[in-house]
Amino acid sequence: MTANCILERVAETQSTNNDLLERWRAGELIDPVARIAHKQTAGKGRAGRTWLAHPEDSICFSLAYPFTRKPGELSGLSLLVGLAVIAGIAQACDLSEVTLHQAGLRLKWPNDLLLNNAKLGGILIEGGQAKSTDPTWMIIGIGMNLRNANAIETSLGNQSELKIGALDQLLSPQSRLPDMEYLWLKLIASLEHHLSEFNQHGFEQHQAQWKKWDAYLGQIVCISGAGKEPICGIAQGIDNAGALLLQQDNKTIAIHAGDVSLRIQS
Repeated sequence: MTANCILERVAETQSTNNDLLERWRAGELIDPVARIAHKQTAGKGRAGRTWLAHPEDSICFSLAYPFTRKPGELSGLSLLVGLAVIAGIAQACDLSEVTLHQAGLRLKWPNDLLLNNAKLGGILIEGGQAKSTDPTWMIIGIGMNLRNANAIETSLGNQSELKIGALDQLLSPQSRLPDMEYLWLKLIASLEHHLSEFNQHGFEQHQAQWKKWDAYLGQIVCISGAGKEPICGIAQGIDNAGALLLQQDNKTIAIHAGDVSLRIQS
């Protein structure tokens, strides 16, 4: 881990993403900051949804990271973060990425982690550039279920779009979950490594790697967005900027990440 990442631990806050966003807007961020909360009372998901988590059964944290790239040069960032989280899980659990893949760990475009088609975790990225001469600060929020998937699923009720998975389901009965502090530090170290590479080289070099973890590759899927007609096609992976490629009859179209929802066509 780089020496200049500030680590903050709090018992409770509304949202670690909001905490760091407020500092960015106030011009108070200088070095990368990672902030973890035992309990978030107003955790955030995508598209304004609430992220619900059981404090003892999940990990929720945010990382504020400065990029020299402009906001328009950060395409594919959420996909890169997904790869970083997988690498961090592998290191924390002392498992190879091959083993995790065989156990059913996958990435759902553009920002979810799935375990055998059940939602294991989510990624929320906010931020921007205040002035053209400033770094581009992105606040990367990560929430992941650790254990008791059935109890979490029950508490979500109708809010859950998918079945719920948890990290302990990746482990053998003889294995134990890593300590949350240890897991957090491994995730932060992996994120810093991947984000530094991304800042230098962009997403393109990770295109093939992400495709290996693509949960819906080759399946018929539908993309829906607020007030728009669904777009359906066969998922053909991603382009070098991280856009989802959909095959429709004799053409392939690119869908860029935004306020969209991806589902397998039923």
